[in-house]
Amino acid sequence: MSPEEPPADPSKKTSPLQSSGLSSGQIPEQLGQGSGQSSGQNWGQAIGQGSLQSPMQSSLHSSGESSVQVPRQNPHVPPMILQWVGYGPQGYEEMTLGTVAEIVENIRKHQYPVNWINVEACTDLHVLEQFRLAFNLHELAVEDCATQHQRAKVDDYENHLFIVTRMPMMQRSGETEQLGIFLGANYVISFQDDIVGDCLDSVRDRIRRGFGRIRQRGPDYLVYGIIDAVVDAYFPVLEDLGERINTLEDEIIDSIRKDTSAEIHRLKREVLSMRRAVWPLRDAINTLCRDSHPFLSDETRVYLRDCYDHLARIIDLVEMYRELVIDMMDIHLSMVNNRMNEIIKVLTVITTIFIPPTFIAGVYGMNFDTKVSPFNMPELEWYWGYFFALSLMAVTSLAILALLRSRKWL
Repeated sequence: MSPEEPPADPSKKTSPLQSSGLSSGQIPEQLGQGSGQSSGQNWGQAIGQGSLQSPMQSSLHSSGESSVQVPRQNPHVPPMILQWVGYGPQGYEEMTLGTVAEIVENIRKHQYPVNWINVEACTDLHVLEQFRLAFNLHELAVEDCATQHQRAKVDDYENHLFIVTRMPMMQRSGETEQLGIFLGANYVISFQDDIVGDCLDSVRDRIRRGFGRIRQRGPDYLVYGIIDAVVDAYFPVLEDLGERINTLEDEIIDSIRKDTSAEIHRLKREVLSMRRAVWPLRDAINTLCRDSHPFLSDETRVYLRDCYDHLARIIDLVEMYRELVIDMMDIHLSMVNNRMNEIIKVLTVITTIFIPPTFIAGVYGMNFDTKVSPFNMPELEWYWGYFFALSLMAVTSLAILALLRSRKWL
C-alpha cells in the first residue's frame, strides 16, 4: 500500500467481493487488476502485508472477543501450504503459492473455468480470514475449518456450499483428518489439517493428464472427484484392518499371548474411529444427492449416488469388523478362562491325590508312646511298619486316581 493511501477501514462491513457488485460465489475480475493505484491491487497488497482487517479482527481488537471462536495457534505446527490448480478443456496450470493475494491474482489472470485451491495444515488464522474476505465465505464455515474434529456434514450458504468430510490418513492406520470443502461458482477450496499426505493424488493425476471427464466439467464435478477419492481411500484401509483381524483371530485360537487384549483394544479403537467417520459421511452424501443447489448440477448428483453406494459397502464392512472384534474379545476371554480352568483342574487333581498320603503321614506323626499303653499305635513297633504306611499311601492314591478316571474327570 502506498504512503498516500489511507489504510483500510477496520469497521467496514463489506468485503471486496461484496463491494464489487458481482454475483455471489464469483471471483471479481478486477481484483488485483490495473495499475498500482487500483483498488484490487491495493487490496491484494494489503492482504499480502497483513494490514487488512475484517470486522471479526476489528471487534477482537476493540472488545477482546470475536464472533468466530478459533483455537490458539501452535508455534510448533508445520507451515501452511497453498496449492492452486486452474484447468479447463484447453489445459491446466498448477503451482504452489505463498499468499491468498497471489491465488486471487492467478485466478483473475488465467480465467480458468475451474480453480482448485488446496490448503494443507490450515492453522494460520490470518490466512483463513483472508480466504473469508477474498471469496466471501461465511464466518461459521471458516470457524469449522479452524476447528478440528468436526463431523461430516453439508452446509448450504447463499453464495457457496460447505462440505466437511473425514479423510483416512495413509501413514497412520485407523486415524482420520478433517477435510473442509468450499464449492463456489468457479472455485473449489479444500482445507486439510495435516501435510503428511492425502488420498487426492488420483484427482490431481486425472487433471494433469486430462483423463476422463474432469476437465470438461465444472467445479461441482471436481467436488465429486474429491469425495469419491476420499470414499475409495477407505477400502485399502479396511482391507488392511480385515487382514490384521484375521491374523489376530488365528493367533488367539492357536496360542494365548499377554499382549492379545491390548491388540484387540487397538483394533477396536480403529474400527470405532472408522465408524465415527463414515456414518455421518453417509448422511452428508445423501444430502448432496437429495437436495438441489445452484452450484451442484443434476448430472453430478447422479455421480454422487455412486459414492453413496460405495459408502454403503464401507459401512457394511465396518459393522462386520466391529462385530468380529467384539467376538474376538469374547473368544479371547473364553480361551483365557478355559486355560485357567485347565490349570486349576490339574492342581485340583494333584491336591486330591495327595490328601490321603498327607492324612496318613499326619496320623503316624503324632508320636504316641507305645510303652505307656498297648493301644498307642502298636504298628509303630512292627518290623514292616514303615513299608505298611508307604503301601497304604500308595493304595489310597491309586484308588482316588482310578475313581477320577472312572468319572472321566481326567
